[in-house]
Amino acid sequence: MKFRVERDALAEAVAWTAKSLPNRPSVPVLAGVMLRVTDGNLQVSGFDYEVSSQVTVEVQGDADGAALVSGRLLAEITKALPAKPVDIAAVGAHLELVCGSARFTLPTMPVEDYPALPEMPESAGTVDGAAFAAAVAQVAVAAGRDETLPMMTGVRLELSGSTLSMLATDRYRLALREMQWRPDDPEVSINALVPARTLNDTAKALGPLGGEVTMALSQGAAGEGMIGFAGGTRRTTSRLLDGANYPPVRSLFPASHNAEARVAVSTLIEVVKRVALVAERTTPVLAELQLGRAGRRGRGHRGGAGERGDGGHLHR
Repeated sequence: MKFRVERDALAEAVAWTAKSLPNRPSVPVLAGVMLRVTDGNLQVSGFDYEVSSQVTVEVQGDADGAALVSGRLLAEITKALPAKPVDIAAVGAHLELVCGSARFTLPTMPVEDYPALPEMPESAGTVDGAAFAAAVAQVAVAAGRDETLPMMTGVRLELSGSTLSMLATDRYRLALREMQWRPDDPEVSINALVPARTLNDTAKALGPLGGEVTMALSQGAAGEGMIGFAGGTRRTTSRLLDGANYPPVRSLFPASHNAEARVAVSTLIEVVKRVALVAERTTPVLAELQLGRAGRRGRGHRGGAGERGDGGHLHR
């Protein structure tokens, strides 16, 4: 394998792929990224049996082939390279990288020991990349981080016709966001529980590319389904979490309320941060509303259901 590639394109591809690699892989090869050159295209891939990432970059290929090297090490090296073309060649059990006056020799791992990446599931539809990234960011923040409760670490996607709903909760707060998308089947009705971290990282990577993001989904036994996302030259897949017993969190939103206040989001954030300076991390923040001349008051506290993704409304 021998090729030349632009430094920025290589660094960006390796950084995105290496980001999803496990910190403590069960086997050494899972800490690597696969570099495979075919017909003038470089595929940079990573896979840990749960999440796969792959990006394609155009290169000047002199010889096709493949090499498996440490993903995090290669990411650090490519990030530090000067802004010049990079020449890479596999020589024996090493990978040689030359960029300007910089030269590195990296040990490689056996390509034959690396697992095959899963195929993309069947396409379910497309969604605007930028809008999708913004929606995921609003919801994923409410997902849990306790790995002993894996169901709470996911974002529930509800695909119903042209409406895509996202829900997440850590049992103390709840986020809901609804948006429009373009399903391949207008009558689609599917629910899927996606790991929040994977979904958030994927949306951040695909959103800035602009254009459409393709969502692909396959349903299997509990916890055995798979979801895929593709945008531009990037694609990623993830195993779904078991969401069969996901709580009916929509019922936590009241059907009616006694009072409504419209508050600027930036102002509310500023006030809460100021008050929280004298509170412990888990201490509730009391909110008192004075509405209208009648002096009606409503009270709420941080820690219950009520985080919405559709603006700055606070309901009582």
